Amino acid sequence: MKMEEVEEGVVAIITNHSWLDNPTFKGMRKSLAETFDRIYVFDLHGNAKKKERTPDGGKDENIFDIEQGVAISLLLKRSGVERGVWHADLWGERISKYKAAAQATLDSVQWEQLAPGAPDWLFKQQDAALASIYREFWSVPAILARLGDPAPGIVTTHDEFAVSFTREETKKKIHALLATKDEQEARQLFRLCSQSQWSYQRAKVELRKIDLDRIAVDITYRPFDKRWTIWDRNVAVHRRERVMNAMLKGNLALLTARPNRSPDQDQFFVSDRPSETKAAESTIQSYCFPLWISAGVENLAADFRAFLDGRYEHHYRPEEIFGYIYAVLHAPSYRTRYAEFLRGDFPRIPFAEDADDFETLSALGWAVVQAHLLHEVPRSGLADFHGRGDRTVDAVRYSPAEEAVWINKTQNFAPVPDSVWEFHIGGYQVLNKYLKARKGRVLALDEINHVSAVADSLAFTIEQMAKIDTAYWSAFPDSG
Repeated sequence: MKMEEVEEGVVAIITNHSWLDNPTFKGMRKSLAETFDRIYVFDLHGNAKKKERTPDGGKDENIFDIEQGVAISLLLKRSGVERGVWHADLWGERISKYKAAAQATLDSVQWEQLAPGAPDWLFKQQDAALASIYREFWSVPAILARLGDPAPGIVTTHDEFAVSFTREETKKKIHALLATKDEQEARQLFRLCSQSQWSYQRAKVELRKIDLDRIAVDITYRPFDKRWTIWDRNVAVHRRERVMNAMLKGNLALLTARPNRSPDQDQFFVSDRPSETKAAESTIQSYCFPLWISAGVENLAADFRAFLDGRYEHHYRPEEIFGYIYAVLHAPSYRTRYAEFLRGDFPRIPFAEDADDFETLSALGWAVVQAHLLHEVPRSGLADFHGRGDRTVDAVRYSPAEEAVWINKTQNFAPVPDSVWEFHIGGYQVLNKYLKARKGRVLALDEINHVSAVADSLAFTIEQMAKIDTAYWSAFPDSG
């Protein structure tokens, strides 16, 4: 029975609470608001993925043994009642939530009436004035637009088989698959794709015919973590070729996210090669926005280019624009002020009124781009490798007193300041993630040197973000 056909009725449901503000569900929220006369949403929170805390910083638990937060919704159809959407929050520990929910009545809950409307039809409270300011900014998909709709990173569907630490390792895996007698043996060897887009028989036939050296490519797998795959549908199943083919030959791309569940908005990174779908955002996925379509052909939208050239009466190079965008995304004040919007959709970028401010931020941001690509990293001598042993990563442990990251009982990287060790990108604790991903492996000399370079890059990023914030406040004295 469709609710549109019912004159009176009540629907009571308990669900995942992400639909209350996730942009993916704005159409559903609009439909509910138009179909029902009165809606009550009791948000019980408890989102472990977002690491939710109570408003005063206390513990917030889920009422179920799940990571995603939940909400109770009451949807009413009845003529003559005041139409609208009402919302309330319930924070705290599980037992207190059980008691509060059991004792609650419609009259006892402190409901707050909302005014859902275009474009997002949110069923949660939002700062309407700030939202109005934010929506005036240019969205990243509207800036880097000529390649079409945003595309997420590649999904191999079987990383154990398709993603490797070295070129030789990825080729070795292909040879191992080709040597199997049947699919059962192959699936005992690797955890292989179970989707219809991948076929064991087809893979064996087609992979025998290709030059593995020619199509072995390195990808951005996680922040500062390059891996290898074979650029073929029988290995990397979903390659997002419309966008990713532009990344195969010398390009630059902004990696960022649409909705995400991270408590901190740090889902911004840069890549000069194809990227995996969770390269820059750990909770859902990240998207890739190339700067160039092909050699000499920029991916900047024509209307955006006209806006920028007119605003500053100057034609800035794509790299200068990229540097500016990267600076804004690394301004702590920007991340804090617009956190609720960054959590729900692609970032929007404010542009300074004055060309001098644009150029200052552009230069600061470009330096961070170069540091994140490890092209130009101001070296400060962090994370030297110490101790005797076989360089095997047994257990990663950080010692604040020693400012050392131990990988086994006798070997460590030091000095590593606490701020560098704790630094996150896309929800990943960068150094911790890189080293733990190599548990059981013997670190190669290149990997040891890489850890040192990454530590220096992170230290530089921390210093540069403070400078960017100062420049951001100068460009946007009213907080941008």
